[in-house]
Amino acid sequence: MSSHDFESFAAELKQSGSAAETAEQVVGHALKQLEADHAGITLLGPGGHLKTIAPTGFLVEQVDLLQYELNEGCCVDSTWRGELVLSESLATDPRWPVWGPKAAGLGVASVLAVQLTSKERGRVGSLNLYWVEERTFSKEDVAFAHVFARHAALALSHSLHTDEFDVSLDSRKRLGIAQGMLMERFSLTPDDAFHILQEYAMDRDEKLSDVVDQLISSHEYP
Repeated sequence: MSSHDFESFAAELKQSGSAAETAEQVVGHALKQLEADHAGITLLGPGGHLKTIAPTGFLVEQVDLLQYELNEGCCVDSTWRGELVLSESLATDPRWPVWGPKAAGLGVASVLAVQLTSKERGRVGSLNLYWVEERTFSKEDVAFAHVFARHAALALSHSLHTDEFDVSLDSRKRLGIAQGMLMERFSLTPDDAFHILQEYAMDRDEKLSDVVDQLISSHEYP
């Protein structure tokens, strides 16, 4: 993949919409360039929670879930340690004495995982590629993975921020609707309406967003 190809790839990613769409593009490009059989992205969520997005198949979900449950494996190491992790023979790799043989039993022979990190978010997660037959990795493979990961992490970080902003904006809009309903029904000020919703949520030990959604959908006033 030439520098021009990287520029074209980066420009294409900038036009992506959601984080899910961006992740699918990243996985598709990596799969093609490194001729992998399967791929997916491990996303680092709140509280250190790991989840898989844009898997190319059920096999990816299986081997990734095993890693999260065992806290052992290539994408766990790559996400947390900031390494490019590869294994040409997963079944006999001593780094993962439990996960390695289990993943090999599911049909994975070789793996490559590279951390996705950006200035905006820090650790984003890792890009994980899997081969069903043993693969010998070249210096060119490793160099490509490093450069590719930088572009992918930047685009994914941006799309995640956009998704979060859209969710936050929608939540604020719905809160405003709920406040307006209370203001009209009980002749309240915006602050009074907000405090009623907040206290009602606390009394019921529910999230404010859940109380807002319930009011809007049911018109049952607190």
